Amino acid sequence: METVFVLVRHGSHDRLGSVLCGRMPGVTLSEQGRREAEALANRLSALRLAAVLSSPLERAVETATPIAARQDLPVTVEPELIELDLGAWSGLRFDALRGDPAWDLWNQARTHTRPPPGDTPGESMAEAQARIARALDRLRRAHPGRTVALVSHGDVIKAALAQALGLPLDFHGRFDIGPASTSVLIAGDWGLKVHSINEGAA
Repeated sequence: METVFVLVRHGSHDRLGSVLCGRMPGVTLSEQGRREAEALANRLSALRLAAVLSSPLERAVETATPIAARQDLPVTVEPELIELDLGAWSGLRFDALRGDPAWDLWNQARTHTRPPPGDTPGESMAEAQARIARALDRLRRAHPGRTVALVSHGDVIKAALAQALGLPLDFHGRFDIGPASTSVLIAGDWGLKVHSINEGAA
C-alpha cells in the first residue's frame, strides 16, 4: 500500500536569510511564521492525517503544533527530520560566509563536500539524505495506506526530493523550498515518486 508524505518546511523566523542557523537552539517562529503555521494548519485540515512528526528543533515543533491540533493528534518528535549539522558554520551570518572558498564549494558541490567541524562534527548533505531516506522507509511501513505530515527543514526536504527524482545533490539550488511550504511524496514498495513541490510557500 502507498503512503503519502506531506513534507512541510517550518515557518519563518527572525534570522531567516541573514543567519545560517543549523541546529542552534532558541530559533523560534517570528510573528509572520506563526501566521504561516496557522494558515498551513487550515490548509492541511482538509486532509486526514495519521500522524504529525517534527524535527526536534523549536521552529519545526512550533510549525507542527497547530497542524496536529487541527487533526486532534500529538506532535511526535522524529530525530531524523532534524536540520543538517552545519559544524563551524552554525550561527554565522551569511555576510561572514560570503567569499569563503569552503562555503562556495559547499554550495556548488553538495554531493562530495561537508561543513567544517566546530563544536559539532558537521554533516554532509549525502548523510542527511541517507537518514531521511531511512526515515521515509520506516514510516511508510508504519503507516501503510495513510497520509503523514513531516515537518522539517529546507535542505532535508530537498535531499528527500532529490532522492525521489534521482537528481544529484549538486542540483539542490535548482528548486526552492520556501518557509511553510508543502511538498508531497508518495512511497510504496516500488520506491518514491514526487506529487508536488513547494506548494503554498510564504
